[in-house]
Amino acid sequence: MKEIYRQYYQMLGLNIAFYRGKKQWGQEQLCDLIGIEQTHLSKIENGRVGISLDLLFAISEALGVEPSRLLEIRE
Repeated sequence: MKEIYRQYYQMLGLNIAFYRGKKQWGQEQLCDLIGIEQTHLSKIENGRVGISLDLLFAISEALGVEPSRLLEIRE
């Protein structure tokens, strides 16, 4: 991961965690729906790994939000 993009990955992770929290889901519930391990989701939510577009779309579909909402930069 390029250092310059780290803040974007961190914001993506925070947004995923935010929308998951709005549904009152634990990581396990989202993982079951999208077919990934909890450790992988934890790394995503902590901004330590990037994700594919396929996974971004699966997460947004499971959470019921547009993919663009997950990519929003909040100040």
